[in-house]
Amino acid sequence: MKKLVLFLLVLVSGVSFAQNETKRINQYNVEHKVAIQGYDPVGYFNQGKAIKGKKEISVSYQGVVYNFSSAENKNAFLANPSKYEPQYGGWCAYAMGSAGEKVSINPETFKIIDGKLYLFYNAYFNNTLKSWNKDQNTLKNQADNNWKKIYK
Repeated sequence: MKKLVLFLLVLVSGVSFAQNETKRINQYNVEHKVAIQGYDPVGYFNQGKAIKGKKEISVSYQGVVYNFSSAENKNAFLANPSKYEPQYGGWCAYAMGSAGEKVSINPETFKIIDGKLYLFYNAYFNNTLKSWNKDQNTLKNQADNNWKKIYK
């Protein structure tokens, strides 16, 4: 009986984990499961800039692949993934706050707020980070609420 209960518990956890991975891949800003267009999420924090990661130094975290510029950055991520993952699944923070929309980003346009990474669209003379900075608190609250509705 104990073996049957244990087997069912493992089976249910595996199904739940697989559903979570699929949900993340479907809702996050990824291309071929790779987040941040291959940029190193730890580089934003430790080096203070956007650094392209290497495919050879990557990790899959709950179905989403992150590339790193160094083994040290990869190890830092593995120690605390939630610290380094971008907010709103890697979509533009401004668009998430202003309209609740998933809009692509320019990985070199970012801001760290309260220890969290926010990414922004920046193309065709439209740098949404500038708009975000004008009303950051309101937009952040709206983005938090909008993301909760999208990522249920």
